[in-house]
Amino acid sequence: MIDIRYVETGDKEFWYSLDKHLPEAEFMNKIRDKRGYVLIKDDTPIGLLRYNLFWDNTPFCTMLFIDGEYQGRGYGRVLMEHWENDMRSQGYEMFLVSTQVDESAQHFYRKLGYKDCGGLVIDIPKFEQPMEMFMIKEV
Repeated sequence: MIDIRYVETGDKEFWYSLDKHLPEAEFMNKIRDKRGYVLIKDDTPIGLLRYNLFWDNTPFCTMLFIDGEYQGRGYGRVLMEHWENDMRSQGYEMFLVSTQVDESAQHFYRKLGYKDCGGLVIDIPKFEQPMEMFMIKEV
């Protein structure tokens, strides 16, 4: 059985087992603003999705992560579709995601109907990483 719900305070340990990038204050904001989801299979949390509003008006998925042993089984698609449906129900008409160019997630997002729309190069030595590519989808 699969369930998807908004992130709650009790999810903190699970959340940080998958998401090493979110400051604790932002975790609390995700709870308050309902901008994070937990995917649960048979009473066990196995995935998460968090998002922000880009330009304060466009839902932007900032992280989608499914626990390793459950990857490749369609749970990422289920979680993305849940998020997209929730955003549609709130009146949003366009979605954004991003991934580094050296990550395979870009292929996953393309299968969901997202298309490339730009990139960001961070070349400051302390923060340097491969280019972050942005992808977009119209409702």
